[in-house]
Amino acid sequence: MSYFSTVDKIKYEGVTTENPLAFRHYNPSEVVMGKTMKEHLRFGVAYWHTMTQDGSDPFGSPTNIRTWEGSTPMETAKNRVEAFFEILEKLDVEFFCFHDVDIAPEGDSLEEFFNNIDEITDLIKAKMDQTGIKLLWNTANMFSHPRYVNGAASSNSAEVFAYAAAQVKKGLDISKKLGGANYVFWGGREGYESLLNTDMKFEQDNIARLFKMAVAYGEKIGHKPQFLIEPKPMEPSKHQYDFDAATTMAFIQKYGLEGDFKLNLEANHATLAGHTFEHEMNVARCYDALGSIDANQGDMLLGWDTDEFPTNIYDTTLAMYEILENGGIAPGGINFDSKVRRSSFEMEDLLLAHIAGMDTFARGLKAAAKLKEERFFDDLKDKRYASYNEGIGARILSDEETLESLTEYSMQNGDIKLESSHLEFVKSRLNDYLV
Repeated sequence: MSYFSTVDKIKYEGVTTENPLAFRHYNPSEVVMGKTMKEHLRFGVAYWHTMTQDGSDPFGSPTNIRTWEGSTPMETAKNRVEAFFEILEKLDVEFFCFHDVDIAPEGDSLEEFFNNIDEITDLIKAKMDQTGIKLLWNTANMFSHPRYVNGAASSNSAEVFAYAAAQVKKGLDISKKLGGANYVFWGGREGYESLLNTDMKFEQDNIARLFKMAVAYGEKIGHKPQFLIEPKPMEPSKHQYDFDAATTMAFIQKYGLEGDFKLNLEANHATLAGHTFEHEMNVARCYDALGSIDANQGDMLLGWDTDEFPTNIYDTTLAMYEILENGGIAPGGINFDSKVRRSSFEMEDLLLAHIAGMDTFARGLKAAAKLKEERFFDDLKDKRYASYNEGIGARILSDEETLESLTEYSMQNGDIKLESSHLEFVKSRLNDYLV
């Protein structure tokens, strides 16, 4: 059965096309800096927002029209697999991501849940073998069910910790079965509401224990995906332990996880933490820990995780610049952790929204490549830090100076001459690369 029978495969038609179901900027075979756009961008589609999000919000009922709903949860789950791979093929997207509860109903027991997962992943694997589409990453949803009200690995209940561990084990079994390149931990409720009844160190120690168990189990079964942690500052927890990239890297280093874990960074999570997306990506690069990204954007007028499809060229340009500086994003990718707006409720909107995001990232890639080829940022930074190329600056960098010698130098140096950054002009020039 086709769920999008009136839609042909989405193709690149250029900026002059009037066809809304066509790419205007994303040309998979176009070569940019020695690689095709498809190789650079490594697009992925998120199963949760694409297949299970219904358009409801805290103030309104579901609005989305979805033709894959069946008479039972398992029938719906099977229909979703068919519809999902049709979407991936229509978009010519190479990767996808999912939580365990996205693909299969939990049922009445852990055993039933795992049996459901096995049945659905058999269907998914058959589709992967048929299409060549790959699993970018999977993860366990350890935040939605009431059992996780006080967290998963950070829970005060040892029984909850054990249940979470079982989900992670199954997640790694699935990852091996489907050839997953990465495995993500998102600590949706790994945090606290009040320190009055919380032992923060105890909880973080337990989170690290679960992570180390995951690494050990992966080695045991002969499957070593790139493990990723996805930072988020709040929502649902008031204080989450993986607040931002810097906080998460401190955790990784404290517990000796550097060799196994990198970061999966989301644009909307960055803004909720009070950062830009490029800041979070740059922090990760400083630690050689930029693993993968979730592509979306937030609404600056709304203080929650709106997960909008990315359409801001300024943001995608700076994000793609960080990826180019990183030497690429593989084995990670650019996963659209994005949901259509409540008013975009038709089936076709799922394709239109992804086209918009893919076109915007393609434009970002082209602009970032030009910035890199013309050394726009490199020249700015070279000039700004030029005082370290010779003289006292060069001696500081070579560790030849001390507090005493620098004091003596400063006493004799006289007035310090500074240069203006001309930052407004720089930002204006950056705009020239975006159009």
